[in-house]
Amino acid sequence: MALEEGARSCLLRFWSKLEQDIKPTYLMDHMISDGVMTVEEEEKIRTQATRKDQAVALLELLLRKDNRSYISFYNALVKESYDDLASLLHDDLPRHSFDGYKASSDSSTSYVQTVLSEGGVPQRPLVFVSRPELVNRVREKLYRLQKDPGWVTVFGMAGSGKSVLASEAVRHYELIEECFPGGIHWLSIGQLDKPDLLVKIQSLCFRLEQSLDSQSLHRPPSSLDEAKERLRFLMLRRYPRSLLILDDVWDSTVLKVFDIHCRILLTTRNRSLADSVSGAKYEVEVESGLDENKALEILALYTDKKPQGLPGEARSIVRECKGSPLVVSLIGALLKDKPDRWLYYLRQLQQKQFKRIRKSSSYDYDALDQAMAASIEVLPVEHQELYKDFTVIEKDIKIPATVLSVLWDLEPEEVEDILQEFVNKSLLFVDSNNKPYLYYLHDLQLDFLVEQNRNHLESLHGKVVRQYQHHYRDGPPISGDEECLYWIRFLTYHMAKANLSQELYSLMFSLDWVSIKAQIMGPAHLINDYVEYGSILDKENCEVRSQFQEFLSLNGHYLEQRPFPDVVQLALSQPHASEVYKKARLQALHRAKSGKLYFELINESSVESLSRLVIHPHQGSVYSACFSHDGTKIASCGGSKTLKVFKTTSGEKLTEIQAHDDEVLCCAFSSDDSLLATCSSDRKVKVWNAERGRLLRVFEEEHEEQVNHCVFTNTTRRRLLATCSNDRGLNVKLWNLNKPSSQNTMFGHFEPVNHCCFSPDDTYMSTSSNDGTVKLFQVSSANEWKTINVKSLFTDSDDEEVFIKCSTWTADGKRIICAARNAVLVFDVDTSDMLLEIRTNRLSTVQYCHACPTSNLLAIAFSNYTVELWDLEENQKKADCSGHLSWVYRVQFSPDGSQLLSCSDDQTVRLWETEKVHTSSAVCLKRDSDVLFQDEKIVVSAADNCNRLQVRDGKTGSVLFQSEEKLSRIRCTCMCREPSVVGFGQEDGTVQVLEVPSGKLLATLLGHTKTVLHCQFSQNGHTLFTSSEDSTIRVWKWKTGEWKVLQGHKEQVRCFSLLSVSPNDTRLLSWSFDGTVKVWDTESGEKLQDIEAHRGAILSCHVSPDRCLFATTSADRTAKIWDCESWQCVHTLNGHKDCVRSCRFSWDSQGLATGDDNGEIRLWSIRDGSLLKICSPDGKDGMDSLHGGWVTDLHFSPDDSLLVSTGGYIKWWDVATGDALQTFYPTGSSLKKIHISADFSTFVTIDSIGILYILRRIY
Repeated sequence: MALEEGARSCLLRFWSKLEQDIKPTYLMDHMISDGVMTVEEEEKIRTQATRKDQAVALLELLLRKDNRSYISFYNALVKESYDDLASLLHDDLPRHSFDGYKASSDSSTSYVQTVLSEGGVPQRPLVFVSRPELVNRVREKLYRLQKDPGWVTVFGMAGSGKSVLASEAVRHYELIEECFPGGIHWLSIGQLDKPDLLVKIQSLCFRLEQSLDSQSLHRPPSSLDEAKERLRFLMLRRYPRSLLILDDVWDSTVLKVFDIHCRILLTTRNRSLADSVSGAKYEVEVESGLDENKALEILALYTDKKPQGLPGEARSIVRECKGSPLVVSLIGALLKDKPDRWLYYLRQLQQKQFKRIRKSSSYDYDALDQAMAASIEVLPVEHQELYKDFTVIEKDIKIPATVLSVLWDLEPEEVEDILQEFVNKSLLFVDSNNKPYLYYLHDLQLDFLVEQNRNHLESLHGKVVRQYQHHYRDGPPISGDEECLYWIRFLTYHMAKANLSQELYSLMFSLDWVSIKAQIMGPAHLINDYVEYGSILDKENCEVRSQFQEFLSLNGHYLEQRPFPDVVQLALSQPHASEVYKKARLQALHRAKSGKLYFELINESSVESLSRLVIHPHQGSVYSACFSHDGTKIASCGGSKTLKVFKTTSGEKLTEIQAHDDEVLCCAFSSDDSLLATCSSDRKVKVWNAERGRLLRVFEEEHEEQVNHCVFTNTTRRRLLATCSNDRGLNVKLWNLNKPSSQNTMFGHFEPVNHCCFSPDDTYMSTSSNDGTVKLFQVSSANEWKTINVKSLFTDSDDEEVFIKCSTWTADGKRIICAARNAVLVFDVDTSDMLLEIRTNRLSTVQYCHACPTSNLLAIAFSNYTVELWDLEENQKKADCSGHLSWVYRVQFSPDGSQLLSCSDDQTVRLWETEKVHTSSAVCLKRDSDVLFQDEKIVVSAADNCNRLQVRDGKTGSVLFQSEEKLSRIRCTCMCREPSVVGFGQEDGTVQVLEVPSGKLLATLLGHTKTVLHCQFSQNGHTLFTSSEDSTIRVWKWKTGEWKVLQGHKEQVRCFSLLSVSPNDTRLLSWSFDGTVKVWDTESGEKLQDIEAHRGAILSCHVSPDRCLFATTSADRTAKIWDCESWQCVHTLNGHKDCVRSCRFSWDSQGLATGDDNGEIRLWSIRDGSLLKICSPDGKDGMDSLHGGWVTDLHFSPDDSLLVSTGGYIKWWDVATGDALQTFYPTGSSLKKIHISADFSTFVTIDSIGILYILRRIY
């Protein structure tokens, strides 16, 4: 029935006065009790931001309601003493209300309240918050009893709010009118014996009969059977459409007394109670906890505060008890009397002092421990003992029945039945979304068990370990199912808690365990174990614990790759004095006997890792990473559009957020670590709750271009957020997080601003821009204080741009440091004078710099993949931090200065210990190299990072010869056994030959006009062949100075090959980016053949060992096989999906291997050109390639059973099956070539960061 026009007009007439004065929260309680407003409608109004908004929403709702809603609103005004407002509405009260509803201005009893009061339904608690979703679910089930009798079971653990929920569900006019017009009758049951139950039913019968005429009164029933029949008669004949509510039922025998074919709602901890009675049955499970906001609202109501005005302990109390309505209400009631005891009651919860959390109330139990003990005491004794085993389960962990099957030594089916009993009694929860089901305890239940069994914890954990060892005596589970995950994750925890230190040593110092746990759980969990249980492990041997932890910290990013690497092979790269290496070598020797391939470094001194931890957080570039201010966490973001937070100690992921719609360019912690800010190419700035990952604020209107950087103030005195962007003008902004728009805009830059940074005391902010300046602004006024014109200090910058990448303040705030081009400049803040200039590598640019907050150190990140540490006082480089494989975007010291992090385009974050890094003495060589294997000696020739040619003993690392630094970059080198000489070619076209080891210059060969790309001595050493970017090949008689030019290619000639090792065969095969292959007579210089081989550049060529064929590969994605007699193409090999980068014939000349830029290797038959095998067809690894990069080199073993390949790493293959047999991961990447001894036992290569590797097979 619609609202009468007079009432509607009255509401509109006095709208502004009502809107101004009423407090809707007080009025709505009355209207809900009257049944004219639903809890959902109340909730919707409560969510409005202000009291005035709530008032408007309530009045708009009234206009859509009927006459009884208007009357209820009027009555509510009277009850809440709004007499003046009620008098305004009085004259327009509707004359007729709905049938059966009696409403008057002087009556405080509504129809709903009357029905519930008569039936003994408890009133709303004084402190009440709505749970609309649960209330609706109960009502939906009750509506199903409209036509036919049945049972609705509301079940949940102790203190979950079942009774309040049941009474709230029936506080609804339509439900009563449509389903239960005969009334609603409440009976509190509890743990009763038969005499007490009889008394309860007698009382109910008396109440029901009294409501009828006096003639209906009978003597009280004298037995339960008689009581059951009396109740049946009353419910079926006198109250045929009524609802009986049985509250807190424990026993199914009690329930059978009420099996009288009527409508019943029961609340219980035991879900299965209704199984013992007949009729239709419906269930509603009550979650164990309120959400945080609801729980805080209860505490606010008890303590007469607003939720936002509650102390920090309030939120901690809610989290500690997981929002349990019972606990929150008990503590709220206590705080009402003792409002200064927030911290005290929080500590009681944390210390599991449940007995002290007690309060006289309507609840049946005075204290929390009594409520939970009551549930356990009704179990059979043997099941009570089994339930005790849950004491050792970690909080928030769900376990499958199979784990308990091991623990209890029972069949899984029997275990499932026992667990179902626990679930039915609300002693356990089940996650039925998983298959198999997973079981877990509420935190309060677990805390209670721990407190009850405090003196038995060690033995209970010991039982878990013993049962595991008995069940898995043949080895750990590796299935990856839920049971396996539990044991692999928590076995170390149980051993530590059981004080089984020897078992813990054996387990954690086992490479088999490391391999299994890393494969199933990932490396971070493993590293965390060594940190967590370090104090126990160190009692046995702190060196070993440290060695295992370091091994995992530095190799963890490999352990995240799929296919999973061989841990033993990874461990063979550890220092030979390490226990990790020793254990690995023993396993390798054992496994090698059965044919397994393993390789160890025989030049370990050249491989030095200075980083402490390597994290691989994102699939994409990592643009920003930062420490939390307490130093325990690292946040990172980048090209993956995500924000992640990790533990500093282990790299274990704590939080992952899908943060933005585009690349996330920067992230920053607030000074108290409670917030995280991110900014992005999507032009948005977002602020997150750091602990929970919840989005708090989005600023998306003001920046019109990508936002490059964000940073919080350093102190908590006044929290502001600064951002800068690529906008042309309004590009630096300050944000107050309590306001929807920026607080201030800093004016001055008209080019993109790359970085902004507060001074240590937050007085000033520096900004770094593409306009070549650093500006300092006063934070309080947003006015520009001064400009430092950095561009003017670069004398060659008149016509060139000078981009300032970033700025950083020294700890005392007196100096500011900025990065531009390849320099770092230090300025005095007061005078703007330049105090110091650090000019670094001319071939790389400075990407970022950061000043240590506790020392004079400065960290500098470079585009050439390195990080350097400089002492600002001494103007001296203190350390090289090499290990990244691409540009380093960001560096930051930890707040205490003990650690440094760096993040890179190589998808990793590296942590360095400031005290342990130093200027590395390890050899740093260029990848263009040559190697001679002379008996047991290995001689390596390569240019170093100072552009000096080095000839070294590969095993010992000793320098046999080192040239002076060359002005032009050395691009290729080759060695000759006899005479003992080395040749090299340079970018300016110069070729030189030096005597080894004296270093005497024997020849300088001039003629090439561009970079020399390849050089090679003839077999007798008298002739030197070179090829160049100038499209020519030159043949030098280097001792006499005679030379010939082989001219005919139109593009660069990267390589060539002699068609025969015989001195009588003077033919040379060359190939070029012009797609042609040419055959030359090196004696005459005559071109013998000119073959148009490919449509694209030729990338490699190889002549078969029998000299009958040669193969070419090309950027056109094909490989071709050619006859050396007819010079015709024999086979064209199609199938590669990317440039074919490398090829190699097998030693029997019957097979060919080709490798492409996607990392795929194909094996072909020479006889018919058919494809035999594809190596690595399964899927790409973490580097987005099948091989970590291009396949650059291939070699067969002498018996053609094995194939070795290089790319991002080295792989060995079974030629017959195409299966990968072993992988070696270098520290760097992008291996160009590999040199192999004749017996296929020794392998030599150099990676992208200049580390030389000499690997020898273990037999």
